[in-house]
Amino acid sequence: MAGTKKSTTPQTNARGIPYAPFIDNVTDYVTTRADVEPTLRSFQEMISKYQFMEVNTQRRATGLREKIPDIKKTLEMVRFLNVRRKNPDPLQTNFELNDTLYARATVDPVHADEVYLWLGANVMLAYPIDEAQAMLAEKLTTAEVSLGHCDEDLEFLREQITTMEVATARVYNWDVVQRRKDKAEGKDDDAGKGPSGG
Repeated sequence: MAGTKKSTTPQTNARGIPYAPFIDNVTDYVTTRADVEPTLRSFQEMISKYQFMEVNTQRRATGLREKIPDIKKTLEMVRFLNVRRKNPDPLQTNFELNDTLYARATVDPVHADEVYLWLGANVMLAYPIDEAQAMLAEKLTTAEVSLGHCDEDLEFLREQITTMEVATARVYNWDVVQRRKDKAEGKDDDAGKGPSGG
């Protein structure tokens, strides 16, 4: 029966988050009652790690959900400017300076060869329109893929947390049953020792 050694490398999802161990038979997993406390402690630790990852992933997903509409809006504007470059008529527009503050401007799209984009951390760079359009399209695709990964990871993490909570309950219940058995056997042993002891 040798050679059926289990792999010690934990399986992970596509982003490297490990699968929670599924306990098919508690007796195989916890051989003695002395193993119960360390096992329950390690399960709680794993649940805490999964919950920590869940919070971070939710935060990242929220950031992406806020960022994606801004990228889309900017990309639409760059595409619009690119199309309008062929039209010689000046373009009257209002542009946002702040949440409630707008300025009126006249733009000559024919001579608009570049756009200025905020990159974050108070950094603005000038890009040729075609380059800006390609960069924003790539950024949008990357953000949407990342958001999809976040949603997949959140679902995966919830499943792992549930698996660990079920495993914790099963080990705890196994321990309760073992304690009752030990107590019952202890009483039977004491009763059996009486007549033959001596």
